Amino acid sequence: MKHTAYKEAVLELASMLEKANVPYSFTKEAALFIQGVPIIPQRIHLLIQWDLLDSVHELFNIYGASPIEKEPGNARFELYFEGFLTEIACFFNTTIKTDPYRITVKMDGQELFSRSLYSELYFTEGSPFKEAILAHLLKEQQVLTGQNEQAWNQNNYTALINRYGEPEQVAEKIRQNPQWRLHPFYKYMKDLQGKKVMHLLGSNGVKATSLSLLGAEVTVVDFSKENASFAHKVAEAAGVSFNYIVSDVLSLEMEKLHGKFDYVLMELGVLHYFIALQPLMDLVNQLLTPGGKFVLHEFHPISTKLITSTGKKHKVTGNYFDPTLHYSTVAFSKHMPEGAQEALSQTVQRKWTLGELVTTVAGAGLFVEVLEEEPNHKIHDIGLPKTFTLVARKQG
Repeated sequence: MKHTAYKEAVLELASMLEKANVPYSFTKEAALFIQGVPIIPQRIHLLIQWDLLDSVHELFNIYGASPIEKEPGNARFELYFEGFLTEIACFFNTTIKTDPYRITVKMDGQELFSRSLYSELYFTEGSPFKEAILAHLLKEQQVLTGQNEQAWNQNNYTALINRYGEPEQVAEKIRQNPQWRLHPFYKYMKDLQGKKVMHLLGSNGVKATSLSLLGAEVTVVDFSKENASFAHKVAEAAGVSFNYIVSDVLSLEMEKLHGKFDYVLMELGVLHYFIALQPLMDLVNQLLTPGGKFVLHEFHPISTKLITSTGKKHKVTGNYFDPTLHYSTVAFSKHMPEGAQEALSQTVQRKWTLGELVTTVAGAGLFVEVLEEEPNHKIHDIGLPKTFTLVARKQG
């Protein structure tokens, strides 16, 4: 009953502010409730446009609104709305509509404005809701991983052949120059002879084969059985072998893996499959031996979140700070025959900013040594970052 009453109060508050043309965002408990985090809400918190504070206070006077309390940077007042203590606040000289973490959420068919859960994780120091949010995201991750796993196990082997050729052809190319396959992050992984390397979401095994040819003992984790089949054939043709674990990364059995690896590698188009970074970075930390290094080579968020390019033309069409999930066809779809692409399941992705990534890596107890932003080498894209490499070391 309390959840129903709370929901009705939230919906009514939103309706009143919408009718009064007041930009707003629900925050704290209300934001979590609206976005599905299983909590027992006690209070309602709202942020409103600062220069409308007086008119909003007048609007809620009939509910016994307290006098406005002003501080140098903000102001607030309280009232009891439908039985719930409600705080309405503002930050001076701040525009609600340009808040990068302001999102829309539908509840009972009504569109509500709320601060994203991620704002509590990254920009609210000492948030009491952090553990509840992470538990919620981890549960959601399991559902989304199931969708992504299905997408990556549908004719992927055919796409790999279409893109790279037969495993024997791929192996021959790798043997000719294994270092080139590890560009540009190989310079951070030299002296691989006898080193243990974990490649998370290691896909088709091309990197694992290269690492093995350079003397590393490699373990790959990926949830695609078709990737694993192709990878084993490439390795066999190249005269090497490695351990390939077909599993979701966050479901790894850690008993035999804890603290065993000199390097943990992730590269190109994998980070966006995680809707919460902290569990992943905690796992990386656990996998590494003391002094071991995490090497992440990824697409730069400027190119994935913000800019679209066509020839010489570049357009800012995205929102760099957008924290919402996106649906996309699997990466290998363009290598499928015509007519087969439309039948492929979509993947679910959360695209991260550099700030969110570095904050989480450091928060997991890893020491960031390198953040190298690499340029786009196409002549029309000079000056734009295409990829980046982050290197972080475990203390020890």
